[in-house]
Amino acid sequence: MSGKAIRLFTVSLLLMAGGMHASAETASESVTVTATKSREVLGKFAKAFETPTNLTGKIARWERSVCPVAVGQTPNFTAFITQRIKYVALAAGARVNTEASCTPNIEIVFTTTPQDLIDNVRKNDPDYLGYVTSSAQREALATITRPIQAWYTTETVDLDGVRRMDSGRRLGGGIAMSNFNAMATEGGGANRDAISMLDATYAASNGSRIDDGIHSGFNHILIVIDSTKLAGQKIVPLADYISMLALTQLNSLDACQQLPSIVNILAADCDHAADGMTLFDLAYLQGLYKMGAGRKLLFQRNDIADAMTDTFAKVK
Repeated sequence: MSGKAIRLFTVSLLLMAGGMHASAETASESVTVTATKSREVLGKFAKAFETPTNLTGKIARWERSVCPVAVGQTPNFTAFITQRIKYVALAAGARVNTEASCTPNIEIVFTTTPQDLIDNVRKNDPDYLGYVTSSAQREALATITRPIQAWYTTETVDLDGVRRMDSGRRLGGGIAMSNFNAMATEGGGANRDAISMLDATYAASNGSRIDDGIHSGFNHILIVIDSTKLAGQKIVPLADYISMLALTQLNSLDACQQLPSIVNILAADCDHAADGMTLFDLAYLQGLYKMGAGRKLLFQRNDIADAMTDTFAKVK
């Protein structure tokens, strides 16, 4: 890739799948990535997106088939949003539930009273706010701070395929395990009673330090849009922004990505914004859905960076 300019095209696969129009502004923009720095630059781009989960420390993605629903706007508008998410999911390599009556696991809500909505979620469906270990954390999560905001409920999928929702709430008595090593007591004797671990969760693993077979996945994603603050927003960039939130948990929506990205449209004082999903965005999503889901965080990051590098090596 030495000396080669990588031209930023609107995502071609999405164009073919959904007949979406290309953006002249986006297509005219170009970024040069040298051979010695390309993987480093792309790796930094990916790392700014990645959010390890609290329980496994791995990057979550959809292990289930996605079923998006949008409410709060006209039927044509909401249908475009949900169809866009499905197109992006297919392009990324995620599975899409094609049943008309599937149970939604990605809920997009347009509302003029977002704080009232989240207050109600906090009261009646607190797990939809995500992983917390204290009431202070839950209160912080339940505070509207952005015109578009997302909440992620994650789950751990173990080596046997058993799914458990990630939660910081007390789960009951926890588990007990045999004390095979006869833990010593204060009196110098050996206590062979079972060891009790209150509120402990467990997952079947193969014990590998590289790929233990335990995955982190999304169980539910809630995306709330403040309609009063986004009046007049063009539907295509809005739908692409929402699609990114629906397929990956982004580390920061306020930070300005140093490569053109759809997530930059709401970042303050950012001159790397795009009016549609960029090839960098799609390359990240494809890397995310290609990575070894059971691998440890360091190896997952390497998988994503390698996949992105391979993608751009093929760009002529």
